[in-house]
Amino acid sequence: MSNSTGFYPCVRADSAGTGVVSQAGGLLLTETVRVSGIGAGLSDALEPWRKPFARHDPGKIATDPALSLATGGDCLSDVDRLRAQPQIYGLVASDATVSRLITTLSMVTTTTTTATTATTATKPATKPATTPTTKPARPERVVTAINTARAAARAHVWAVAGEQSPLHGVSKDAPLVVDLDATLVASHSEKEHARPTWKKGYGFHPLTAFLDHGAEGTGEPLAVLLRPGNAGFNTAADHIQVTRDALEQLPASYRAGREVLIRTDSAGGTHEFLNWLTAPTRDLAYSVGFPIHGAVEAALPLIPKDAWTCAYNSDGVERDGAWVVDITGMLDLSSWPAGMRVIVRKEEPHAGAQLRITDLDGMRYTALATNQDHGQLADLEVRHRLRARCEDRIRNAKDTGLENLPLHSFAANTLWCHLVMLASELMAWSQMLALHGTKARRWEPKKLRARIFEIAGRISSHARQLTVHLAARAPETGLLLTALTRLRVLSPP
Repeated sequence: MSNSTGFYPCVRADSAGTGVVSQAGGLLLTETVRVSGIGAGLSDALEPWRKPFARHDPGKIATDPALSLATGGDCLSDVDRLRAQPQIYGLVASDATVSRLITTLSMVTTTTTTATTATTATKPATKPATTPTTKPARPERVVTAINTARAAARAHVWAVAGEQSPLHGVSKDAPLVVDLDATLVASHSEKEHARPTWKKGYGFHPLTAFLDHGAEGTGEPLAVLLRPGNAGFNTAADHIQVTRDALEQLPASYRAGREVLIRTDSAGGTHEFLNWLTAPTRDLAYSVGFPIHGAVEAALPLIPKDAWTCAYNSDGVERDGAWVVDITGMLDLSSWPAGMRVIVRKEEPHAGAQLRITDLDGMRYTALATNQDHGQLADLEVRHRLRARCEDRIRNAKDTGLENLPLHSFAANTLWCHLVMLASELMAWSQMLALHGTKARRWEPKKLRARIFEIAGRISSHARQLTVHLAARAPETGLLLTALTRLRVLSPP
């Protein structure tokens, strides 16, 4: 190093370093793969599509892109970062091999044809004409196989997590919360089934389902339904499909009953979706946004002033300038599922907020519909407002590869979405199993990468045993060692 008058030292650089790994912190993810059993599960699930005499296991090929996404990659070719560190990530297939597997799996598609009816105004007595509409082809068999492996791994992770499991303490008063929300993914080139979006963009409109870990954690993805950009925001069939897929990721005893709460915005407040949720075979709890118009708008001026009670903050403390009220008795809800309640919230608008024409007295009004019959109104309302965490989960998923769908075919991009879910799950599971009780339990992917995954190390070998000497002066080396110690005492399934 030579003396310098600049801010930083002037250091020579060369490419002669050996035994150095730039992302030794990725050991946290590889250990999570081992403990969860997801690697072995994917290997079994994808065995039908393994080529004879293939050198690489398809389960390993599929897991490597997920690890690449978790550590900061955003396309299939970014697995070359893993390939350069075989001491950490093992033998990684070539870009061509990875691409061939994705192509093979994406070709196992099923095409669904539905009928749409159109009536003519000039001949009302004529039978409506039926026009076949072809939905995008999806690799259903492959997706089902992958989701089965994910569900088995999730069940094992939750079992060994003990008190850190999302199932710990679940009841009707503290339900397991599944959030549904859609997002827009822009496409900057022609991709199959990319369409104009309602925000005047172009791309896709996936619908997602995330499990909320609560205030002490983050969350994990359960399901994603990739849709064209012009897909409706309140299409009941799509909400039903995503909810069905999400429930399949839960243990069998939690796929029905009021201990599971489906939480979504007003896009889920449709008759068809709520009737499906409350069918006798499911009887799920729900909390959905409800529109402020029609009967609700007419009822607002009639609410007695002394009927309003104080709303709560997320920490359970009364919130200044916000109130809630139950107006179920003021509405005709006979066409809705039995047991529905409508709760209205009013609050003083924050700076810059835009009021609707239906808002009264300078207050901002929102409403929700729920069938929960336990708890105070303020508790139910703040539980619904916490669905904003789902927007954080989507933002994190976009930081983990959902922002860019890099492949051309719709089926291949569907598989890509499942790789994004797998990457997000591995990070969430590693936090649940190894980082509980630490500041890193709630870290988002960007911070996990910067503070843990990018810790460098040097490889040494002695008596046929590899050792990674982590950078001693990295701020979170001690935290990483603690996490690895916790993981290595856990057994895979």
